[in-house]
Amino acid sequence: MNDSVKDRLIVALDVESAQEARELFARLRDHAGMFKIGSQLFTAAGPGIVRELVAAGASIFLDLKFHDIPNTVASAGVEAARLGVSMFNVHALGGSEMMRRTAEATMEVSTREGSKRPVVIAVTVLTSSDNATLAEVGIPSDPLTMVKRLARLAEECGLDGVVASPKEVATVRAAVRASDFLIVTPGVRPIGAASDDQKRIMTPAEALMAGADYLVMGRAILKADDPQQAVIKIVEEMSRSLAHKD
Repeated sequence: MNDSVKDRLIVALDVESAQEARELFARLRDHAGMFKIGSQLFTAAGPGIVRELVAAGASIFLDLKFHDIPNTVASAGVEAARLGVSMFNVHALGGSEMMRRTAEATMEVSTREGSKRPVVIAVTVLTSSDNATLAEVGIPSDPLTMVKRLARLAEECGLDGVVASPKEVATVRAAVRASDFLIVTPGVRPIGAASDDQKRIMTPAEALMAGADYLVMGRAILKADDPQQAVIKIVEEMSRSLAHKD
């Protein structure tokens, strides 16, 4: 297996308990590069499960989409860095001051305490959202326009990248200046998998061909009869796509 390819797969540990997360990590740790801890698991098990998996060697993407006043989010970013996560996110709709102060605070604490700075990315528009979703909360723009605007704002604020639907990857690439600006894409489903509540989706191959850096996948793996084999097949699909792209 190509390690550089598997490192681009983030498995979402969207489970009900710490024990389920431990078991999945043990089964999948050799086949995926990073594991996402989101609202469900963090609410159920708290920061302890983050510390535990980091201590066990996991690279963790803390997916809590911080969105609050700038001081609160910057302080949360400091604590995320202290947990030892590899990546965490904020919500770009929190605005420029919130994002800028979080990036600065995270850098400061990592430098001061001698730890590796986590990657800080911004959520643009949730993959469950469409034109109607945005309209009902008073946003007149379509998702593509909003993603483009928020990606530019995140870059201007010193963030490392964004979370965006695979269908918006090309738009983000064209909108930002830095070639190393990261794009993390949920809304990825293997061929034949159910779309569930995601509305703007692609297959792993399509997302990588579009220019995504990391793919976040949960239910297609967690609901599989054999999650390990599901991950292996996904990475194989990713490898074929990248070989074709090269």
